Amino acid sequence: MVLPAPSTSLVSILHPGTDGNSQVNRRTPADYHPSVWGDHFLTFPHEQTKLNTWAGRVQELKEEVMRMLSNAGDSKEELDLINVLECLGVAYLFEQEIEKALHQIYGSHSTADANDLHTTALRFRLLRQHGYNISSDVFAQFKDDNGNFKEALRTDVRGLLSLYEAAYLGTRGEDVLEEAITFTRQHLSSSVDHLDPLLARKVSHALELPLHKRVQRLEHKYYISIYQEEEKRNETLLELAKLDFNLVQSLHQRELEELTRWWMELDLTGRLPFARDRLVELYFWANGTYFEPQYSRARVLMTKVLASISAMDDTYDGYGTMDELVLLTNAVERWDLDVVNELPEYIQVCYLALYDTVKEIEEELAPQGNAYRIPYLKEGLKGLARAYFTEADWYSKGYVPPVEQYLDVAMVSCTYPMITILAFVGMDEIATKEAFEWAVKKPKIAMDASVICRLLDDT
Repeated sequence: MVLPAPSTSLVSILHPGTDGNSQVNRRTPADYHPSVWGDHFLTFPHEQTKLNTWAGRVQELKEEVMRMLSNAGDSKEELDLINVLECLGVAYLFEQEIEKALHQIYGSHSTADANDLHTTALRFRLLRQHGYNISSDVFAQFKDDNGNFKEALRTDVRGLLSLYEAAYLGTRGEDVLEEAITFTRQHLSSSVDHLDPLLARKVSHALELPLHKRVQRLEHKYYISIYQEEEKRNETLLELAKLDFNLVQSLHQRELEELTRWWMELDLTGRLPFARDRLVELYFWANGTYFEPQYSRARVLMTKVLASISAMDDTYDGYGTMDELVLLTNAVERWDLDVVNELPEYIQVCYLALYDTVKEIEEELAPQGNAYRIPYLKEGLKGLARAYFTEADWYSKGYVPPVEQYLDVAMVSCTYPMITILAFVGMDEIATKEAFEWAVKKPKIAMDASVICRLLDDT
């Protein structure tokens, strides 16, 4: 629905008693501190010779690891190897090999390690992470006749830690996994002071926040620091992890260099001094979505859109008057350059930043036949603008909505539904038209994530 221009009755409806031309004074922007990054990422040296040497060594190490995967003696050895590869952040280099191994493990009905809590829990976690429908009934054997986890498990710290991490992949109604979290947390917490320093660090780290809830790339860096202290570490895996981490980090730095140049040329915070300058922080969000090299373009495009949205968010949050916000929302709804001359100068800057960024992305996607993705993105952005407008309207009238009404809007204004669409836009053919049709319908998983995001952010 296209909002009418403020010369119509909409402003009067929103603000009874006005003549439709007056403005509600909302020039109360937050006092955001300036960016701490400046031109930091323009000064990074790129030692291409060194990077080429590292890349060559990585190829050699990859071949060695492929042989390890092929020659694994049993499923237990395979699972442990796959887990280390994932924790070190190099599993993306062996996607096909890992998927083949997990498929075989899933189809196997071997009971050789059935009584090994660590192996059972690790198998469960890895299979669930990769989309296999493995039943939580596999943990029933670790309970006693009273339905409680066996007390003998208390001393199996490695098994408890694996069960703890696995339990966070539970779904509603899987009581055994809820009980597992309580049981493992209690006994891991009580044992941490009596463990060797390295294992104690692992346990404390997990109890602070489980693996499933952590940012992958930060976790990779942490695990490398832990793994290099392990007596039974595999030097090939460790060398591969370190070299690949440095190579991928160099790529991330080059992406930030490109983004910083774009951001400085755009000069959005210079022209909109009330807006936040958080380009690097927004890039970190994109990097948290996908860190792998093959998603380089997706990260850059995602960050550009998020930076443009951030300025729009700050306009709605406190700077724009309601009359101006009607104009901005109408412009986003129409998505047409013809509306620009109807907008105040600073609203033009805000709107054109978003419009031009999306247009640039469309032109970049067109040669691959992927411009069809842009209408989905526009719909997400229009929904976001409507949600921002509704919240601004509530605030201007001092209206406190009931929880359900609030959540209907807040689940959109938290940006997750739009970002679900945006995350697919820069991806290659792995993102199909069916994926966009799914995303634009606000799937339950995205909306549930929105509730968590919004309620945590508001507390």
